Amino acid sequence: MISYELTRPEELIAGVDEVGRGALFGVVVTAAVILPKDAIERCQSWGVKDSKKLSPQRRELLVPQIQQIAIAYQIGIATVAEIDEINILQATLVAMRRAITGLAVTPELCLVDGNRAIPQLDIPQQTLVKGEDRSTSIAAASILAKVWRDRVTSELAAIYPMYDLENNKGYGTLQHRNAIEKYGITPEHRQSFSPCNRHVCP
Repeated sequence: MISYELTRPEELIAGVDEVGRGALFGVVVTAAVILPKDAIERCQSWGVKDSKKLSPQRRELLVPQIQQIAIAYQIGIATVAEIDEINILQATLVAMRRAITGLAVTPELCLVDGNRAIPQLDIPQQTLVKGEDRSTSIAAASILAKVWRDRVTSELAAIYPMYDLENNKGYGTLQHRNAIEKYGITPEHRQSFSPCNRHVCP
């Protein structure tokens, strides 16, 4: 794969991706990563690619490698309350903007996974559908975001063991949905999502 950022003249290019958009439980997490252009092929040789195509163990191993080689990286989140208030799409875009503006270095261009531009971002941006497969920086961002969110969800799994969060990471598996019907929802469930919206949070 010829990574998209290698076709661009800019040197400081941030890849931005999200994790958790379709979950019933927990925050939506984004990451922004600026990789040196001369490190793109090295990242590819390590196996940096779409986080969904990697095992949890492999993602964990890649995180410190990405962090060490990156010029800058940053996590951005949107809370469950924000998701319920402004909807998941807008909350995801807010979280992406937070990740980018939180970078220690301002990028010259942002490569955004998907087809929606980030509002109120005063930095040039380019949307890329299936960006994890087209940009190594976006793939790296997907790994950082996925590992960060999985770690947080695992911590919450100890507090809410009945929902099988350790395995489903907040997504709507049959066991998770059955647990919602039996036990109701927690403050970490997205009340604007079905079937959570049929229950009252205690």
